[in-house]
Amino acid sequence: MQGTQLRCATWNVHRAKGHDGRVDPGRVVAALEQAVAPERPQVLALQEADGECRPHASIFDMADIEKRTGLEYIHGPDSRWGDDSDGFLGTILFLSPGMRRTWMDVLDLPGHCHRGAVSVEVMHEDRPLRIISTHLSLSQPLRVVQMRIIGQYVRRRPAMQTILLGDLNEWRPWGGMMFNRALTGMDLQGPACRSFPSSRPLLPLDRIMTDGAGQVLDMRAVRTREVVEASDHLPLVARVTIR
Repeated sequence: MQGTQLRCATWNVHRAKGHDGRVDPGRVVAALEQAVAPERPQVLALQEADGECRPHASIFDMADIEKRTGLEYIHGPDSRWGDDSDGFLGTILFLSPGMRRTWMDVLDLPGHCHRGAVSVEVMHEDRPLRIISTHLSLSQPLRVVQMRIIGQYVRRRPAMQTILLGDLNEWRPWGGMMFNRALTGMDLQGPACRSFPSSRPLLPLDRIMTDGAGQVLDMRAVRTREVVEASDHLPLVARVTIR
């Protein structure tokens, strides 16, 4: 069977707090339209897109993002932190309207700063595919534990290719123990691309990865004036081959 490709994007939007310290949700949405949407992503993962503290209140207009990107906001009551939130602990997923969703879960991840992951299973061109977006801890030992939990979750679900994307907070290009197959049960692969800080990117904190026979191709950080002003992270875009 020949492979197909999926265009993915991920961006930590820093709760709409820009490089100048000003909170401006409209500036983030404009940057999505001007810098990210032209890449024609079929998957868009946002992190830090809800308020930091309870009730993790919404920050952005989901309908406006849908209109500007052509993607579909996929969260219902069971995949949000609560009625005041748009996502789960700041993680929000948008997908191409042509993708048929078959399952969706949220995962609580341990740590002093409350972290979580959003997992959705879809059919993409008649191929089953799992997409997980997350924002992991700043602490390396906690990231190892969080990745172990994600790996255990994947093991309990039906076997299919998995894409992991988001702010993984792993600054070392080789990834250390947190991506070890013995720990996660997944052979996650994907290039490291410097994405933080947006004004002078030095660290590859944000990742797009996949397991199995899939590949992550043409990974790059999108760096425009609008993006740098809008957040302390740069968005990443890549093509992922689906086996």
